[in-house]
Amino acid sequence: MTSPVQVIQPPNPLRAKLGGGIGADAIARAEEALQAMSAQFDTWLQDEMDKLEAARAAIQAEGYTAATAEGLYFRAHDLKGLGTTYQYPLVTRLAGSLCRLLDKPDQRMAAPMPLVDAHVEAIRAVVRDKIKTDEHPVGRALAEELERRVADLGA
Repeated sequence: MTSPVQVIQPPNPLRAKLGGGIGADAIARAEEALQAMSAQFDTWLQDEMDKLEAARAAIQAEGYTAATAEGLYFRAHDLKGLGTTYQYPLVTRLAGSLCRLLDKPDQRMAAPMPLVDAHVEAIRAVVRDKIKTDEHPVGRALAEELERRVADLGA
């Protein structure tokens, strides 16, 4: 004998607050707002680069410690999240590779500094030279080589 199955749909208070979903006009307004801010993307990206450079400078001044390595990781993580928003998907890719290298706190201290520095220099170069995507042959080559080296380390 089989028992009847009853499906219960719990209320979705978020959907009720949003009025059933996000409409096309809301998406269009958001894209319009993002486009209006795009003139400032280069400045904001440079601010993030300055923070990354400061984190690397802290390593050079204070040594490669758990705290300084974590600071660098968080700056790379921020760039990974913001690169594409600021119209630099290549920055997102390179910062993502650096994040993979530094992601696990227990392995972070084993990350070779020359490889860490290579990531920071690559990010700096693509921002300086306005290489936004990996369709650029130099950008693609940089990303592929850094990702290969990180993968070779098992990160």
